[in-house]
Amino acid sequence: MFQILLTPSAGKRLIAKSILMQKDIKSAIDSKTIVIIAGSTNGYIAEELLKVIGQVDGFNRKRFFRGVTLPPAIKTTESGRLPDESSFPGDVVIVNGIWEKGKTLFDVVDNLQAGDIIIKGANCIDGNRKRAGILIGHPKGGTITAALQAVVGKRAKLLLPVGLEKRITEDLDTIANLLNSPDSTGPRMLTVSGEILTEIEAIELLFGLKAKLVAAGGVGGAEGAVWLAIQGNSDKMEEVKAILKEISGEEQFQIN
Repeated sequence: MFQILLTPSAGKRLIAKSILMQKDIKSAIDSKTIVIIAGSTNGYIAEELLKVIGQVDGFNRKRFFRGVTLPPAIKTTESGRLPDESSFPGDVVIVNGIWEKGKTLFDVVDNLQAGDIIIKGANCIDGNRKRAGILIGHPKGGTITAALQAVVGKRAKLLLPVGLEKRITEDLDTIANLLNSPDSTGPRMLTVSGEILTEIEAIELLFGLKAKLVAAGGVGGAEGAVWLAIQGNSDKMEEVKAILKEISGEEQFQIN
């Protein structure tokens, strides 16, 4: 067993690299539609997938989000977005291995079918029950309500990559009922089920090893960081340590 400390940015990179090993992604990348809905974690995922298909040129993850959580001193709109969205590139839509630049989920959702994949980030997770909660700023429910049309209506696959710093212990439905009540203020919440990918699942996908969350937190740039204990039998354990050490040095997320 060994331990590794991952900052939120390093966790995003780890999750992004692991998603390349996810079985549905591997089978869909050249023959189906993959929609990566804009979000901070999904920016790393888009980078990794676009590298695989040789089309990463022109992609910039630093504005690849709609709603975003920032320190209170940084101004955002009532729906949690930056006042200036002129640099927003759209979602990443990959159709039969080709990045269709400038398109969003809303451009393709009506054409999605079983076997297509939607990748959507989340704002909180209940890891034990494998459920996620997504904060809603848009009065029509935002991208997740559009995504669910294809997930429920067409059986498209929903992947939910989310860092362990977003884990919570309260029942998600109870929280959603609280945030969605008529006398509440601030963002609303929709709870969803899908395939959740945290740093724990990422370790298993990449290396076939088990990870346990054993501690969390820090200062000076390590706020939200997690300590993971890595267990398992691998004749390449030193190689695994080296790979994780490199990932752990991922620079802090920056906004242009």
